[in-house]
Amino acid sequence: MTETTNTLRLTFLNSENKKSNLSFPDAAANLDKVAVKGAMDVISKEGVFEKEEVDLYKVPHSASYIERTVTTVFDDSKTTAGEQA
Repeated sequence: MTETTNTLRLTFLNSENKKSNLSFPDAAANLDKVAVKGAMDVISKEGVFEKEEVDLYKVPHSASYIERTVTTVFDDSKTTAGEQA
């Protein structure tokens, strides 16, 4: 069995000029640059995400879709201990 997931990862520079990420699993796959950049601009301007006096999402840096594929070789998780040989 193969399972593929998509995650939208938004990368910002924080107030210490280090990268901070926001990830959205199962985000819509058809978002364009204008929509994503606009949302990132709103997040950065609001300045509501702070940790230990560091603004985590100060400047939009980049956005990427991350596709992950997992192929199961076997899965005995549904087998109970009494059914195992």
